[in-house]
Amino acid sequence: MLIYQEFPFSMPSFSTHLTRLLQGLFTLLLTLFGLLLVTFSLSALSPVDRVLQIVGDHASQSTYDQVRHQLGLDQPLPVQFWHYLVNLAHGDLGIASATGQPVLHDLLAVFPATLELATLALIVGAVLGIVAGVLCARYAGSPGDLAVRTFTLLGNSVPIFWLGLLMLALFYARLQWAPGPGRLDDIYQYTVEPRSGFALIDTWLSGDTAAFKNAIGHLALPVLVLAYYSLASITRLTRSACLSEMNKEYILLARAKGAGEMTILLRHVLPNIRGTLLTVTALAWTSMLEGAVLNRNRLLVAGDRPLPHHGAVRWGYHGDHGRHAADRREFCADQ
Repeated sequence: MLIYQEFPFSMPSFSTHLTRLLQGLFTLLLTLFGLLLVTFSLSALSPVDRVLQIVGDHASQSTYDQVRHQLGLDQPLPVQFWHYLVNLAHGDLGIASATGQPVLHDLLAVFPATLELATLALIVGAVLGIVAGVLCARYAGSPGDLAVRTFTLLGNSVPIFWLGLLMLALFYARLQWAPGPGRLDDIYQYTVEPRSGFALIDTWLSGDTAAFKNAIGHLALPVLVLAYYSLASITRLTRSACLSEMNKEYILLARAKGAGEMTILLRHVLPNIRGTLLTVTALAWTSMLEGAVLNRNRLLVAGDRPLPHHGAVRWGYHGDHGRHAADRREFCADQ
């Protein structure tokens, strides 16, 4: 006679999932609140007189007091911070003191160029990085592996703005292989209608093949510079993940059955590390949004004219808050 014994399921209950979700949301909100508080404190306690920056040195005391009241700087810091949070919740990121435009307007004006540059660099860096990482894992310890690892090590050590300047001086000023700064040559500035803000899309929609090729030429150098940094991190982590996976028992079994090393890598290792690769690629993309800002600023591909450094140089009070709230990496620090 068979006796069946019921075992409790080990799956977590709905309440457990809900508790974890609430804990994650609470941690996220607490982290964002801390970041906003630190950002506000750095700007509020800075030695720069933000009112004097707006009104100038020759303004009267009444004008000074009026602007100070309009900015809310005559109120206690806790009240200022509360108003800052309320405005942020309503999508009001403030006015940039350098341009006099809403911060959100400035962000949206330059974000397409940032997104275009970072996305193209990610595609190039991810494809080359994964291929290089797999080959380094396949031929681990070989001279080629050592050369690639040395090459990627430089990508994690050299500042991107310095490399951008170096490449611009070499390939544009010295060798004249690359086009000059800007997204398009001057002859195409008025013939291509800016519809989407993306240079490649706008030139393609215009039907002007020469303008499209010109946009590719202007993007080539900054894309390659930025892709080098994503390639460095993706190659290193892909190689590490492949080597770790290749030491597992099922790989030893595949080798015992006569499977080749490249077959093992492509059919067994890569599918099992795709989660790691997706995570690394996503992190590289978010990091490149920052790198695209610095690279764009050095190569001046963000637009037809460089704008002042709002956050780092001009110390725009409300604008600085808005930029930090919109992106912790200061999307418009170069604009």
